[in-house]
Amino acid sequence: MKTLRLRGLVLVMAALLPAAAFASPTVNTLGGDTRVQLSADLVGALTSLGVSVKASYPARLRGASASFPIPGGELDLGTLKGEVDHAGGLTLRAGATEVNLSSYTIDTTGAAPVLTGLVKVNDSVLGRLPLFDITLVSAPVVRGLHARAGSVQLDNVRLTLNDEAAVALNAVFSVSAFQAGLPVGTARVQTYFYEPAP
Repeated sequence: MKTLRLRGLVLVMAALLPAAAFASPTVNTLGGDTRVQLSADLVGALTSLGVSVKASYPARLRGASASFPIPGGELDLGTLKGEVDHAGGLTLRAGATEVNLSSYTIDTTGAAPVLTGLVKVNDSVLGRLPLFDITLVSAPVVRGLHARAGSVQLDNVRLTLNDEAAVALNAVFSVSAFQAGLPVGTARVQTYFYEPAP
């Protein structure tokens, strides 16, 4: 009789425990970077408008290849929901107008993944805006989970200009060339993680 009661108690406890208790862990990201190959469409549009581009430290820009360090973030390895933060950014300049897009965050907590950024115009903060819409082409590669530390890599991540960013850039530069959906580039995201001890 005691054995039957014990089994019944175990079954009840298992039923009451939330499903999240058995999900993949949420981990802290630390290190790595996101590398972006800027599209010919974006480079051509900027050139035609006389807009120059430079990286703001610690980001790097070499030709049409940009890289942005990842200082931190948090990801659910089961759903990939979370945020991955970046340092540095890009500065767009035409004449006396300078727009700095920095402190990027890849945000996958909403209905669709998006990259947001802090927007400054002539060194005055405009606000944090959604900049690029994200399309994941391939599945993430997760390594080293059972060692409580490892890495997450995403390849062939497609970035397109968000409609809010297009409206803001057109207003700032007094043009109409920036259109929602403009291909921005293809990215590779690689970050390292550790799972906090219970």
